[in-house]
Amino acid sequence: NFGVDLSFCCFLRFDEIKEGDVVRHDGKRSDGYLEHIFKHAAKELFGMDVKEITYKALKNKDFQEVTLEKDGETVLRFAAAYGFRNIQNMVLKLKKGKFLYHFVEVLACPGGCLNGKGQAQTEDGKPDKALLNQMEEAYAAIPVRLPETNMHVQKMYQDWLEGMDSKKVQETLHTKYSAVNQTANNLDIKW
Repeated sequence: NFGVDLSFCCFLRFDEIKEGDVVRHDGKRSDGYLEHIFKHAAKELFGMDVKEITYKALKNKDFQEVTLEKDGETVLRFAAAYGFRNIQNMVLKLKKGKFLYHFVEVLACPGGCLNGKGQAQTEDGKPDKALLNQMEEAYAAIPVRLPETNMHVQKMYQDWLEGMDSKKVQETLHTKYSAVNQTANNLDIKW
């Protein structure tokens, strides 16, 4: 399975940010990096340049799948699971050995980050759909820049991570997955 964690942040002071410094990653909304990682994996692993990604809704709009086919065979299978119900279903599939994905983007908020509880709501506590649409439009207007072309990311690799292929990069940005032993604690969540 493809198990590289490419999430990282560059910390800037707001008074240092100039117009044009604010950029975003691939994707329609401010969710995670699924689209960027999918396109990067397709290129690096299979030499395929993916321009447009098509999401296939599975059980609902907050559990979607993205696949890459090569020579009639599915070679990459990614999923986006938003909201605790979908996360719980994903964990159950994983426990049953019916987990087919190389990468899963997990977000706690149904509808993604912009729909989170920290965002503006109507007086009755419901998400403000008009404001959500405005936020999505504002986000879409920000230019896309690949992380590897960002000078702040390049500086982080040079100064802090000691180069692109250093031991520190492997230790800091790559993740190894292993089985976790179950404990017999009544406080455990039974998913």
